[in-house]
Amino acid sequence: MKFCLETLIVNPEENKEIKNAVILLHGYGGDGKDISMLTLNWKRFMPNTVFLCPNGYEKCSINPNGFQWFDLSQENEEYILGESLKSEKKLKEFINQVRNEYKLDNSNICLSGFSQGCMMAINIGLTESHALSCVVGFSGKIINKGNLEKRIISKTKFLLIHGDMDQVVSPNNLLEAKDFLERNKINIDIKMLKNCEHHITVEASSLALQYIKKNLE
Repeated sequence: MKFCLETLIVNPEENKEIKNAVILLHGYGGDGKDISMLTLNWKRFMPNTVFLCPNGYEKCSINPNGFQWFDLSQENEEYILGESLKSEKKLKEFINQVRNEYKLDNSNICLSGFSQGCMMAINIGLTESHALSCVVGFSGKIINKGNLEKRIISKTKFLLIHGDMDQVVSPNNLLEAKDFLERNKINIDIKMLKNCEHHITVEASSLALQYIKKNLE
């Protein structure tokens, strides 16, 4: 099947049956190949899982070799919200295609993302018609709390991880997201990593793997 987003797919080895899917969303200016590095370790511990790493649906405005989930060339909040909602619609179409292709329910699908990809994962985890298995986010934030709060219809579980020295997306956003999710009665775990900047460390990858395995089993 041809998905609506160009996608790097990491299939189970030895033709094992696919029981679960993990969708990985790259950061601003990145691509599916970047974020697929996580699967090098994860796939060994999740033998019945297919990993899907789509490219953002448009070229990045500041890095034409990469992609973006929404444009950041303007700082206007309403513009950014509008662009993110377009991307959200495209990603929901993609998730629906994944469900149909692999004959899975949302409970068999984990959505994970880094930075801008994390921001999209948060939105989708709360606005999909049925809860996903879980959302694991690295170094992200909630794009627009007022808008998102009005649209919450599912109770997906969350793990959010952030570095305390992140200079790109302030670590304060982790605490704000935790407060937002708890107020809306969403199951949320967080981890603030010490001496960590804006990237996914080995520790972050290991914590994420443990969490995903627990929620997909």
